[in-house]
Amino acid sequence: MFQTHHRERPLGEALRPEVTRVRDKVLRIRRHLHAHPELAFQEVRTAALVAGHCRELGLRVRTGIGGTGVLADLTGTGPGPTVLVRADMDALPIDEGEDDRPHRSTMPGVMHACGHDGHVAVALGVAEVLARLRPHWTGRVRMCFQPAEEIDAGAERMIEEGALRSVDYAVGLHLQAGLPTGVVGIGPGVQWASSDELRILVRGKGGHAGDPRDTVDPIAVAARILLELQAIPCSPRLRARAVATVGQIHAGTAPNVVPEVAELAGTVRTMDEDDRRWLLAEMEHTARVIASAGRTELDFSMGAHCPAVMCDPDVTGTVHEALAASLPAGTVVPAEPGTASDDMGRFLREVPGCYFRVGISDPSAGEPYPHHHPRFDIDERALPVATHALARAALALLGRP
Repeated sequence: MFQTHHRERPLGEALRPEVTRVRDKVLRIRRHLHAHPELAFQEVRTAALVAGHCRELGLRVRTGIGGTGVLADLTGTGPGPTVLVRADMDALPIDEGEDDRPHRSTMPGVMHACGHDGHVAVALGVAEVLARLRPHWTGRVRMCFQPAEEIDAGAERMIEEGALRSVDYAVGLHLQAGLPTGVVGIGPGVQWASSDELRILVRGKGGHAGDPRDTVDPIAVAARILLELQAIPCSPRLRARAVATVGQIHAGTAPNVVPEVAELAGTVRTMDEDDRRWLLAEMEHTARVIASAGRTELDFSMGAHCPAVMCDPDVTGTVHEALAASLPAGTVVPAEPGTASDDMGRFLREVPGCYFRVGISDPSAGEPYPHHHPRFDIDERALPVATHALARAALALLGRP
């Protein structure tokens, strides 16, 4: 088990003022990125901003990793472990809701609705803090600014192109709606669900809506499939929580025409691998039975798979101990595993690490808008807490043997 590092006292004294010093810069970067969001693998301006800041700090920068990703290495004063600090950069294809924020998105149809703008800003603050504290630590920090988390493609490509080469540990955070501002949620084991995309194409027989006897309606069959699929995760057969969500339905060209095809697309989220295998098989079987009963043909296909985020118990214990000792009492709490997904799981499948949450919801402001909502925003008072927590987590892992 991790023992308190011999430089803990000077680090504890030095970290907080450095976080305070970069606070306004982190806020400015976050607002700039929120106003200028970029979709997956289009994060060209974001990557240029990240690379420029890291070069100014003296980090060794590599760009174009996994498409638009950036790696930036900072070496301490002696030998030690290499810790990867990851932040995702991409936005979502969402029109930002109307409000009076001066930093609202300037890109129609594109929005930072999941906090990735804050992740990048916080990580750049951490890079600056660690660069200024360099005399106090040994080893190496690799800042990893990742594209395309929202489509589960960026982490895999960065790993293929060497992001984890010689890395001992990986750490990151997610700014979390629904968790009170400044509260840190952390825990071992599965913290975020695996995700599987599915697509179902129902083929019927088109014709006139006024004479449906000569048609085979794929929309009606698709509707029955949708309702049945969303009920399957409630089965007592499952060991842990699971969710099936259909996010897209496409069918038809006119209200008076029965179409030839109807298409469903969605995701399945599971916390347990045995549950995942059973659930996917059961969903395909159910869809095929319904399609056959409705005299339609069915194409059932699986798309991208994102593994669950599995936090290493020993590494998580190290980070938890460090955060609990350096943040206000009662603000570091056990994390509630969730059925959202994150391709940080790909990094943690390869090296031991920890992915924790920092709350961004002001309890006095009422019910927060959830992630991926057009009115999503963060309480920016959480940014210094997140900067401190992520920097302290990296330092704790650098102190491990």
